[in-house]
Amino acid sequence: MRIAVFDSKRYDETSLNAANARYGHELVYFGDRLNRNTVPLAAGFDAVCPFVNDTLDASTLNALALLGVKHVALRCAGFNGVDLAAAKQLGITVTRVPAYSPEAVAEHLFALLLTLVRKTHRAYTRVRDGNFSLEGLEGFNLNGRTFGVIGAGKIGQAAMRIANGFGMRVLAFDRSPDTKHAGELGCTFVPLDELLREADVVSLHVPLFPETRHLINAGSLSTMKRGAVIINTSRGGLIDSAALVNALKSGQIGGVGLDVYEYEEGVFFEDLSGTALQDDTLARLMTFPNVVITSHQGYLTHEALTNIADTVFDNLDAFAKGLPLANAVSA
Repeated sequence: MRIAVFDSKRYDETSLNAANARYGHELVYFGDRLNRNTVPLAAGFDAVCPFVNDTLDASTLNALALLGVKHVALRCAGFNGVDLAAAKQLGITVTRVPAYSPEAVAEHLFALLLTLVRKTHRAYTRVRDGNFSLEGLEGFNLNGRTFGVIGAGKIGQAAMRIANGFGMRVLAFDRSPDTKHAGELGCTFVPLDELLREADVVSLHVPLFPETRHLINAGSLSTMKRGAVIINTSRGGLIDSAALVNALKSGQIGGVGLDVYEYEEGVFFEDLSGTALQDDTLARLMTFPNVVITSHQGYLTHEALTNIADTVFDNLDAFAKGLPLANAVSA
């Protein structure tokens, strides 16, 4: 098969080429994101392989169908950028990578959390400048604190295991709570409002759907424990960014760690160091000393990249052979 890989970086090429050695597909890499403007690049390809911020709306999918593209092999878990109803109508199969390395994302959330609560980002900058003062660097122990997990899927469960290792009390909310195995997970399933009231740390691990957009908003922020910390390594749209800024300004929220951002498309994954940042809300968030932002790198480990590439080619191979698609997504 000829496969057009969009929004690719060098690390994508390395992992995908290594996995493709077993299959021998023809891969062509494009740094451009796949959308209605770049879809002509897919001419002559059997399948496309987009990433999390590519936009496969109805018009893009229709153009892909006219070009003869039959398969969209997402190399991410999220599929909110794909119009699944349009894909189904056009006969385009969509697959994803539902789980690559839950531990990679869970470990990154704790990297963000520990950075915030121990203020290591500020300490590092001070020491680099020759300032060895400890004033203003007081943090707090994770041990004994309450860790709230919203979304108890594989990543959420990996986060719970780490939180248990720190000696934290773990609360979890999920639309379909696995209360039977709560003891094994080391958590207590509670309603969302109870979790928000009691948690010292709230970590988000749910997909982005219309019903979860702005799950964290002005109302939910006001119900949280004053000074609580929020970590989002899931989807940026789960948080109302403007409301978050206001909660930080008032001191209602004590710290925020973001690996995703509501309007990250066109910003994250890019080198914008030589230009002025056009997103005023993101620029405002970056001014807070108690906000740590990384550029959607929670998945970026060798193990995760390898797992992603392997699953992408398993999906492509199953599609090419007409086999059942374990990782298909549909409307």
